[in-house]
Amino acid sequence: MPIPLQVNIAGIDYTVHYQEGLLKTHSLMGQVIYAESKIDIDASMSKSKKEQVFIHELVHAMLNEAGYDEQDEEMVNRLSIVLYQVLKQNDLKF
Repeated sequence: MPIPLQVNIAGIDYTVHYQEGLLKTHSLMGQVIYAESKIDIDASMSKSKKEQVFIHELVHAMLNEAGYDEQDEEMVNRLSIVLYQVLKQNDLKF
């Protein structure tokens, strides 16, 4: 699954950026910066890990745009892992 450089969530265009050192410097594989409509992904990871992290951050952004300001990280993590597997194994592209 190619990661898009931009994704629209509830009418908001989020841009996707690859960051060098995000994992080493901040111990983050990815992050969403809501005020900038930006998803950052650490550039050093494997392709499949980048995809999985993208889905994780996408779920955060979707919940934020749906009005969920407080999010349970464990729930987001579990949902994003299963969503990534379903999308990938079923080759779901619309």
